[in-house]
Amino acid sequence: MATSSRKPAPNKVPSRRALPLAGYLQKILTARVYDVAIESALDAAPRLSARLKNHVLFKREDTQPVFSFKLRGAYNKMAHLSPEALARGVICASAGNHAQGVALSARKLGCKALVVMPTTTPSLKIAAVRALGAEVVLHGDSYSDAHARARALETERGLSFVHPFDDPDVIAGQGTIAMEILRQHQGPIDAIFVAIGGGGLVSGIAAYVKAVRPEIRIVGVQMNDSDAMLRSVRAGRRVELADVGLFSDGTAVKQVGAETFRLARRLVDDWVVVDTDAACAAIKDVFEDTRSILEPAGALGVAAIKQYVQKRHTKGETYVAITCGANMNFDRLRFVAERAEVGEEREALFAVTIPEERGSFRRFCALVGPRAVTEFNYRISDADVAHVFVGIATVDRAESARLKRHFTSHGFAALDLTGDELAKEHVRHMVGGRSALARDERLYRFVFPERPGALMRFLSSMPAGWNISLFHYRNQGADYGRILVGIQVPPADEQAFSDFLETLAYPCADETGNPAYRLFLQ
Repeated sequence: MATSSRKPAPNKVPSRRALPLAGYLQKILTARVYDVAIESALDAAPRLSARLKNHVLFKREDTQPVFSFKLRGAYNKMAHLSPEALARGVICASAGNHAQGVALSARKLGCKALVVMPTTTPSLKIAAVRALGAEVVLHGDSYSDAHARARALETERGLSFVHPFDDPDVIAGQGTIAMEILRQHQGPIDAIFVAIGGGGLVSGIAAYVKAVRPEIRIVGVQMNDSDAMLRSVRAGRRVELADVGLFSDGTAVKQVGAETFRLARRLVDDWVVVDTDAACAAIKDVFEDTRSILEPAGALGVAAIKQYVQKRHTKGETYVAITCGANMNFDRLRFVAERAEVGEEREALFAVTIPEERGSFRRFCALVGPRAVTEFNYRISDADVAHVFVGIATVDRAESARLKRHFTSHGFAALDLTGDELAKEHVRHMVGGRSALARDERLYRFVFPERPGALMRFLSSMPAGWNISLFHYRNQGADYGRILVGIQVPPADEQAFSDFLETLAYPCADETGNPAYRLFLQ
């Protein structure tokens, strides 16, 4: 949820680190970033803007050569090293994006780079760093673990450490993003939304904006399982988290920097905390406007704008989200697509209890009506009642409560699982198993056009004397839906069942003899 925080007095840090705002302004204006970085576009988001009734802009740092803003700070830091330091080489710790920035900068400057990355870093980022010519060492489960190892190797090998966020030159490099935003959009800007891991990006942006356009609000955005900066600001001191979530690996930092903490607690106006579902929904929002796919950290600013508008009921304001990274593992997209609908409040999940009697399954489907069914899982397990796991497309979160009342009033007890992590992560994939009640079961796989009413046509065409003992369906967004159905067909009804399949005219395959079915379901 969005929260506001009153700004306490600046935290005391060593004087050599406490650079005044005027000093940061000068460092940002003279930063060396464009040898490797581009001036990224500030793109309008027409679809999202129309939905939110506010003007939303994306600062497209996901389009940088390494698909992240991090090369700005890395190069600016390395470009200020002495020739002797560059000759010895550089080292950094990173979850991926800073690593790629350091590796590319090292190649441009002609020096060696050693990168220590957490073992949890997505393989896409590890491969990208190695492809840029850097040596990679994998160590620990988080950035903090990798940082400790990098510091030890720094001493052992006499290398120069390039910090990913807690360094004035790195902060100044990231601050060039704000310089570009204010040059690209000279009209009113109400707020800039910035994802926070260690705090380098928000510190650089806030330092420039507050020196030049102090009326613009800076909103810091954190994941609910990696909110070290917000906790530190509230505590008035740097707080180290015992653990961090890894979905948004680009912001998975246990402890923020001393200098970034000093700047953030002084300059950030508001805070928004988002969860995994909100990040997934924001990835989809950006895709719909740009046809680009962000990594979770890159979408946090967009997720925060949506929550900010929902809480404050704003209209007609102008917001900028820094889309700060696009290093997304392809195999994570399935999870993102599945959770985006819940995060966008466009899918409700229910556990519904229905009488285990002929026709009750069809009656329940009739109650669903014209709404799109996103998922249907059922396995016969009790002689008296059946428990169905169902997903239904909704307009907003309030509709799930209306649906629950609707089902209950018609005799179907319903449990709303829309916000249940166990259900969303695991239970939906585990409905099934063997059943002693599934006598004379025939297992068939059907393919039918993915259009409203297709499911009801299937159920309506089936003779009432046969019982459905297993049902699995998940809307995958394709033109054709696929369902797996177990039907209890007495031996005497073999010909009638064959006639039913022919009349139905849906492509199907008999899976009754499938060894996987026999091992796990029969």
